[in-house]
Amino acid sequence: MTGRLLTFPDPQQISLSVRASALVFADPESQKLLSLIERIAPSDATAYIKGETGTGKELVARHIHSLSSRRKGPFAAINCGAFSETLVESELFGYERGAFTGAVSAKAGWFESANGGTLFLDEIGDLPVSTQVKLLRVLQEREIVRIGSRKPTPIDVRLIAATNVNLEEAVKTGRFREDLYYRINVVPIQLAPLRERPGDILPLVQHFISIYRNRLHTTEPELHPDTVRLLHEYPWPGNIRELENTIHRALLVCDGNVLRPSSLNLPKIHSAASEHAETASRTFAETCHLEKVFAQLFEEEHDELHDLVLRKLIVQAYEHSRMNQVQAAKLLGISRNVLRTQLKHFGLIE
Repeated sequence: MTGRLLTFPDPQQISLSVRASALVFADPESQKLLSLIERIAPSDATAYIKGETGTGKELVARHIHSLSSRRKGPFAAINCGAFSETLVESELFGYERGAFTGAVSAKAGWFESANGGTLFLDEIGDLPVSTQVKLLRVLQEREIVRIGSRKPTPIDVRLIAATNVNLEEAVKTGRFREDLYYRINVVPIQLAPLRERPGDILPLVQHFISIYRNRLHTTEPELHPDTVRLLHEYPWPGNIRELENTIHRALLVCDGNVLRPSSLNLPKIHSAASEHAETASRTFAETCHLEKVFAQLFEEEHDELHDLVLRKLIVQAYEHSRMNQVQAAKLLGISRNVLRTQLKHFGLIE
């Protein structure tokens, strides 16, 4: 696997993270990805990495950086969804002393910290629209202005953005600026989920067995043929991260030198055909019901129908989640920052 395995500098530091801690390029789909990375890495073009959670987006970003002319410069990674709307701008652009309550000293933002290197913005779709405007200006002008300052600071940073949501849909619904989308979508990189690159599964399994066998001081177990079959049949909704957790747990409970399916403790899986049929049937029924409701509303000719429907949706989700913003945002398939904006718009929070 030499030359085809990517890991973090110290994987143990992210053992509880939702990120993938390893990535291999054994499957033909992954080899195409590696070829693309090697072609675009030497340039300074902004890269936009799309993929489900746990597919290895940050590892790809780090590999692009390591193959670029900026490899001797810093690599900084920030999760845009990890900060509140009030904090994200100070984290990205920095602030001067006295810029706000608690700013007892000046602090450089992530753009300045990554100067001369690469800045990886994960979950960029979670950025508030107001911050998106400032980010677009930074990318256009190649300079930042700290909060509380009027003096611009030049920056030399390559941006790599990533998300697990559909930014095209976010643009259509007004949750993401169209001009910023085209600015970051210079080199799109699509990471296939693990279920679509089965050739990577066993090399990853062997890697995780080696890692956790050494940590647990156990012998390396042999994979039972039924175990191998199950590893390939399971759809891995959590991708590489779920696979790693599964192998870790399996080595803890394995009672011999053979790793059997029972040690994986994977949930029962439906056949792809039946699952697709169930989903299609449910979607069709829901769509028909919604169409009837909308048709009735159109007949009644309500004023400001868009706000009426949106408010009802937001309020219902918020109340259903017992005023828990994180849960309500999850129900609606939007970020917490977007939900907060809507709640403020409708006067539900201050």
